[in-house]
Amino acid sequence: MEDFAVDLDTSYVLRTVGERGVRFVRLWFVDVMGTLKSFSVPSSELEQALEEGVSIDGSSLEGSVRLRERDVIAKPDPRTFQLLPWRPGPPVGRMFCDIRLPDGEPFAGDSRQALRTVLARAGELGYSFQVGCELEFFLFAAGQEDGAVPLPLDHGAYFDLTPRDEGSDFRRETIEHLEQMGIPVKASHHEVGPSQHEISLQHDDALSMADAVSTFRLAVKEVAHEQGIYATFMPKPLEHESGSGMHLHLSLFEGETNVFHTGEEDEPLSLIGRQFLAGVLTHARELTAVTNPWVNSYKRLGGGFEAPEHVDWTRHGRDALVRVPSARPLRPTAARIEVRSPDPSCNPYLAFALLLAAGLRGIERGYELPPEVEDEPPPDAPRLPEDLREATYLFAASELARETLGDRLCDWYVANQRREWRAYQRTVTEFERRRYLPIL
Repeated sequence: MEDFAVDLDTSYVLRTVGERGVRFVRLWFVDVMGTLKSFSVPSSELEQALEEGVSIDGSSLEGSVRLRERDVIAKPDPRTFQLLPWRPGPPVGRMFCDIRLPDGEPFAGDSRQALRTVLARAGELGYSFQVGCELEFFLFAAGQEDGAVPLPLDHGAYFDLTPRDEGSDFRRETIEHLEQMGIPVKASHHEVGPSQHEISLQHDDALSMADAVSTFRLAVKEVAHEQGIYATFMPKPLEHESGSGMHLHLSLFEGETNVFHTGEEDEPLSLIGRQFLAGVLTHARELTAVTNPWVNSYKRLGGGFEAPEHVDWTRHGRDALVRVPSARPLRPTAARIEVRSPDPSCNPYLAFALLLAAGLRGIERGYELPPEVEDEPPPDAPRLPEDLREATYLFAASELARETLGDRLCDWYVANQRREWRAYQRTVTEFERRRYLPIL
């Protein structure tokens, strides 16, 4: 059945390319840090690319730490074919690729395959994994992306409307592009910070959502370029303002049934939901290097503005690691958990894979959910890692991460994180010059 569906999708791609006059198709994949990579094939070579894949250098998946070349095959997934709406001139298509070895086996360094593997394990247990995303980002004046203090386009605040919200047209055009590519948008609005925005994507299966997040980040950058401004997913670009998060709404389904749902007004999560949440909380510290992958990520987590600092959960607060929405307790599809620590710079494939693996472990081993935190977390509440060095140490030692992603992906990831931390350690900052030059 799967091969038959792929054959139908392949026929659709070839027919659409011919009917629409598509001359080139971009083939996309991500490296271990989630950076989008791309190469293009002319339409004359597309059928062969769909059948056999295209040979590429596998070291391109290693991030900034490229060790040695290796031959792998980028196999386009025809179910991800879309036309790029921001391209002028003749239409250009795109497809995401799965990375395989020359013998056809999945490549252990492919983030997309890592997510597929965990989803297959969930499927064996009878579950499908649904994810909704709230993605935040900033818009700045062009020419501010070279290290200078960025200049916001407005000084609007949460839910502000025009004329203070200069990004209304930007969000409208971005949403139009996303919807043309089959990515449904739930809502959009101005966020708390000056020139900060949020666009929420509707729930979808985790693999489609990871593809959507990668597409979303490029679409936002493309629209910004068209409008002569600069968009950034940097977690904390402004020192005294809110940072940007990527709040994830997670739920498990058995067929059409949301297994997190209870139907009780005073109990927002079922036993399975509570065990899943307990798994996420138990393993949160060791997974933070993936959900928050950069030195700058920890300026957001440690800087207040409703960003989480402790491993805790609540139904009503906004600075806990996990919030359990309870506004519609009788609606089955509304039962979910909202993980608030990730930021929009992360590799969504690895982040979704690890969060699902943590939740499944909670279910399989019957983890007990700790008490809800309604006000301040207790003094003994565990803290999220305070910097990238601590997060990388915890991730490198994580048995769950290695079981989920495999040694190759984990080792690549750790090598990138340690390289990033060493570069940061060697950097003399403006803070140091301003603070120490006058007194030392």
